Amino acid sequence: MTQYLLSVWHVGDYPTPPPDQLEKMMADVGAFNAELQQAGMYVFAGGLQPRSSATVLRVAEGGVTMTDGPFAESKEQMGGFWIIEAPDLDVALEWATKGATACQEVVEVRPFQGEDG
Repeated sequence: MTQYLLSVWHVGDYPTPPPDQLEKMMADVGAFNAELQQAGMYVFAGGLQPRSSATVLRVAEGGVTMTDGPFAESKEQMGGFWIIEAPDLDVALEWATKGATACQEVVEVRPFQGEDG
């Protein structure tokens, strides 16, 4: 089995849907997580705080500097992720489709280095 990162992406600041939509999305993501676990594909998942909470560390001149804020100067930001195990990319893409539908966001799929996928 190959491990894949299914990363959830937001454009701009984190969206704040109306409470009824947020409740449905949270229920749908919870159901998706349960389905992943029942299928034996779930490794780990988590949501991330907004990019304004990031700290960036850079190696420079023999030391490490720290700065506040995101590394990437981009309007897109990663909002969360799943790590799953799947037999191949096609299966990972099927699960990512379910994840994107559950969270109503863009999901990017990438295999980990050194994996067979």
